Amino acid sequence: MTDNSIRTDLFSPTKLGEIELANRIVMAPLTRGRMNEEGVPNELNITYYVQRASAGLIISEATNISAQGRGYAMTPGIWTADQVAGWKKVTDAVHAAGGKIVMQLWHVGRCSHVSLQPNGEAPVAPSAIKADGSVYTRRGIEEASMPRALRTDEIPDIIEQYRHAAECAKRAGFDGVEVHAANNYLLEQFLRDSTNHRNDQYGGSIENRARLILEVVEVVAHIWGGGRVGIRLSPVTTEVGNTPLDSHVMATYRYLIQQLNKFKLAYLHFVEGTTGKSRDVPEGIDLDILRSLFDGAYIGNNNYDLEMAISRRAEDKIDAVAFGRPFISNPDLVERLRYGIELVDANNDTYYGNGAKGYTDWLKMND
Repeated sequence: MTDNSIRTDLFSPTKLGEIELANRIVMAPLTRGRMNEEGVPNELNITYYVQRASAGLIISEATNISAQGRGYAMTPGIWTADQVAGWKKVTDAVHAAGGKIVMQLWHVGRCSHVSLQPNGEAPVAPSAIKADGSVYTRRGIEEASMPRALRTDEIPDIIEQYRHAAECAKRAGFDGVEVHAANNYLLEQFLRDSTNHRNDQYGGSIENRARLILEVVEVVAHIWGGGRVGIRLSPVTTEVGNTPLDSHVMATYRYLIQQLNKFKLAYLHFVEGTTGKSRDVPEGIDLDILRSLFDGAYIGNNNYDLEMAISRRAEDKIDAVAFGRPFISNPDLVERLRYGIELVDANNDTYYGNGAKGYTDWLKMND
């Protein structure tokens, strides 16, 4: 069998900030809809993550920081004692298997439905602009509800939700956290002028629209230390909710990334193109330039194959590479890539909410 490590260091140990990795292959966050109604991990979830512990780093599925932050049924949370205890079983098992795992902190903002919100309230957003898309509720796929604009005096509570969730993730035994500021959920809704029409200190100028992300990162880094905090950005994706891009992508994300450097974060995790779809980038936008502005490690993501990962690593354009869907049906993806073993394709009918089928029943090479 061919050992690709001869011509690449993707399979060699590295560090992202203070997090030591056995290799540079990262398991991207993957929403799978296998939690219970209370968002507490169960034995099936433990098995799932342990099966994939050979990844250099696992980024957990997006995890709601509060009841208000939820936009999809059967997704996990990290704000209650039971959720912390459930995740602690996951992290203990992953560590026992030799793996590393960070938690992705998630508030969906406008991408939600009233049936998923406390007391059936409207989802919150920077501005009362409805998402053009659907969400998964207990009744199935439903149109996203009309959100209400957060009042300025409510913003400190949003920041507190992130602080509390980061603290809970630490108690749950994670190796760090990733702030989810991508895919047009709440934090990116504040950043883009297409979804933020505010006229207070959180709207208008680039500096104002980036303010919430920076304030969130500050409180999370205070708990964890910057070297154990990553951030995910997606400058040119229209997912989710068919969201228009910011009017000045390069200027907006340039400012944000330069400001993030003061926190000395572990890594920047970029969605390169449209999430889960095309890697095409609009004319006048250069993601490699934006990436070069970041002082720390960089994780490339979106439709990578091994050849592309090796090439971009050889050109020093990535420090690590995140694979999402390939990890669904190839729990031993690192070994398959390293030895050139054919990958198994997943059936997207089992991506979400089907118990063990399509979740933990994939075979490894030696099974």
